[in-house]
Amino acid sequence: MNEPMFEIKEEESQKNYSKFFISPLEQGYGDTLGNALRRVLLTSLPGAAITTVRISGVKHQFSTLKGMKEDVVEFLLNLKKVRFSLEPGALKADKPVKVTISVKSSGEVKAKDIKVPADVKIANPEFVLATLNKGSKLEADMEITAGAGYSPAEDREKGPIGQIPLDASYSPITRVNYKVEETRVGRLTNYDKLILEIWTDGTMTPKEAVKMGARTLVSYFNQLVSPKKVAKAEEKTVTDTLGPVGKLSVEEIGLPTRVANALVKAGYETVEELVGAKREDLVKVRNLGEKSIKIIAVALAEKGVNLGV
Repeated sequence: MNEPMFEIKEEESQKNYSKFFISPLEQGYGDTLGNALRRVLLTSLPGAAITTVRISGVKHQFSTLKGMKEDVVEFLLNLKKVRFSLEPGALKADKPVKVTISVKSSGEVKAKDIKVPADVKIANPEFVLATLNKGSKLEADMEITAGAGYSPAEDREKGPIGQIPLDASYSPITRVNYKVEETRVGRLTNYDKLILEIWTDGTMTPKEAVKMGARTLVSYFNQLVSPKKVAKAEEKTVTDTLGPVGKLSVEEIGLPTRVANALVKAGYETVEELVGAKREDLVKVRNLGEKSIKIIAVALAEKGVNLGV
């Protein structure tokens, strides 16, 4: 079979939308490419979303915040619609990116009010999250994670009291349509023309999405052509060794409030994260010292775990 030769034309390009014409394709390949690309575009492209929220003065999602027009559930639904793009290196050791929001004036609270690091961009900064009355305030700590497809709130690790897990739709693609029409090459009329329409959330262009989706498909087909051996996973991981204790938050192991707060702010929120920590890193944590390290070690020892520093 000859190498496939066809053209890709991007037309009717608008903000976050493009229509592509791919032709001429051998008969049947319009549906083959269209269906495969559509599935990959909707489920496999990477994105970022807020996955946990802690709102000052709110213990659970089924409540209200004084002075905020929306109830907490509505505010959380709006947070899930904020679209983020992460620069390479934004995630340190796959840990979530911590962002905050602090508004103490009346009026609309928008996505651009979320304070993010320089390597995190908000694609829809004018999106309205809530409306505050005069004299009210909204303060919240949030975590952004990267992923693909859809991730339910139930997949989140148990956090401290007041931390609310969110469902996350990571996909940067909001909609994909395709149809196949007949086209001709010379006198032959049994060729396909694939018409592909793509809508994105603004974190990437439709053209970038097509290329990324195609690369994903190529990587799968390459594995069929030239299979690589799959490395066997280690039988035991640190989490397996720790068991349920590893999932405990630092607030749940009897640490003084000052020490627990300092650890959380530094990114050490669970026993699992503490176990692999180095002494020199812990000592550098603000409001911690050698005395605090000993307190942490004793608290872990009571749970049958060594600090390992």
